[in-house]
Amino acid sequence: MKRLLRALCLTAAVTVSTVPALAQTRNETLLVVIESGTNSLDIHTVGANPASYGVTWNTYDRLLTYGTKTLPDGTLSYDYNNIKPELAESWKFTSDDEITFVLRKDAKFHDGTPVTAKDVKWSFDRMVSVGGFPTFQMKAGSIEKPEQFIVVDDHTFRVKLLRKDKLTVPDLGVPVPTILNSELVKKHATEKDPWGLEYTKTNSASGGAYKVESWKPGQELVLARNDDWKSGPLPKLKKVIIREVPSAGNRRALLERGDVDVSFDLPPKDAQELAKGGKVKVAGVPIENSLWYVGMSLKQPPFDNVKVRQAVSYAVPYQKIMDAAIYGRGIPMFGGPAKPASAVWPQPSPYNTDIAKAKALLAEAGFAKGFETTININQGAASLAEPMATLLQESLAQIGITTTINKIPGANWRAAMLKKDMPIAIDTFSGWLNYPEYYFFWGYHGQDAVFNIMSYKNPEMDKLIDAARFETDRQKYEEQIKGFVKIAWDDMPRAPLFQYYLDAAMQKNITGYTYWFHRGIDFRPMGKE
Repeated sequence: MKRLLRALCLTAAVTVSTVPALAQTRNETLLVVIESGTNSLDIHTVGANPASYGVTWNTYDRLLTYGTKTLPDGTLSYDYNNIKPELAESWKFTSDDEITFVLRKDAKFHDGTPVTAKDVKWSFDRMVSVGGFPTFQMKAGSIEKPEQFIVVDDHTFRVKLLRKDKLTVPDLGVPVPTILNSELVKKHATEKDPWGLEYTKTNSASGGAYKVESWKPGQELVLARNDDWKSGPLPKLKKVIIREVPSAGNRRALLERGDVDVSFDLPPKDAQELAKGGKVKVAGVPIENSLWYVGMSLKQPPFDNVKVRQAVSYAVPYQKIMDAAIYGRGIPMFGGPAKPASAVWPQPSPYNTDIAKAKALLAEAGFAKGFETTININQGAASLAEPMATLLQESLAQIGITTTINKIPGANWRAAMLKKDMPIAIDTFSGWLNYPEYYFFWGYHGQDAVFNIMSYKNPEMDKLIDAARFETDRQKYEEQIKGFVKIAWDDMPRAPLFQYYLDAAMQKNITGYTYWFHRGIDFRPMGKE
């Protein structure tokens, strides 16, 4: 008990009369350890990292959300086919070109201000205007212009559709379309920062199930339950403490000793061993529409030469990475047929490790003696990325490519990624909406796509991606998918490695953990037995 209380920064010097109260506090508090935490409290801010997705998911409301289902192994998962109201009490298509949302009349922001349709419109105007990730995300669902958003009355909000798009409604349930306390943010806006992004980066303007109680960047985030939350069942947990513990060994030791409740996004080796050990529960789900890959920037010669990219792709030590870096906690995405087998994504590319072929291609490209370059990795994911980088470094040396490994701090990774000038980068991207064309829209489309870190552009591919987004004929749709996948394999701006498992380990008394496409923890349904 004392160890548990110390882990929560509570005093161990308790009297007998206070023990029941402290035990109750412990039962209503969740302590989570992660490798790298959020760098922003607002997903709309420039460079907000993936950890910010989970923060905004729990602290902000959206109009819509997703239901849940149980996977064959018993793990709970979001249900892509079950879209539900959240801040919206109801919603309906009022005509072919409009969706009307009726808001909950009892919803309030954390400061007690009632939520109105004016806040919803301002929030939607903001996300399509700030540029970068949030604007591009909503554009994927044809939500693009402030003129689309109409306040009917205090509790009725309308979206005019630009076109029929199957992604419009699903896109309203991703983490980006958060509803902000518009009057609060406006007080902190400036001429240079009209949307108040600097304020919301370090301050919450939300009304979701949890409030930000305190935040020490790089160390700890504490969330406290919002007892006035009306957009869903009141969470069981009153407090959530998220601690950054960079050392995977330390995170594992804390979990095995019972000092923490959850270790999230585990390194594959730990996930494998903990699952076999049986002392704690391990929930592992392959992340949909997701890949780890080796990306090469076409801004950086010689990677503007397709034969150099193909050479690197043949030099990648795929099976060694599967065995020694991810310990089988992933689905291989290499060694497939020469042409796409079906209209799905991800699927294995035809590349496999072939050093002789890699050398020949490099010679054909005019680099028989090789060259020097860098392999860039996100230090916030070093437990996985660093062993992959080391294996790649060793393999590239066999074809004459000398590399240094550049570790970029997790808080700075998104900013570095957006420059799109890293010669080689080992990274992962997950498409939130589970469609092949959605993944390619984000990862390959034009040079402006946020996660097209290769600065790759192929007009033929762009045309196929755009057509697939709105295609209603099944046969044509499948041909379009196979078409742009084949181009990706021919041009090889990124070499797919594997589809990764999102692994979370937790004490056996933890209930309600749910896998989500955004790779964050939803604390709202969680509790302790």
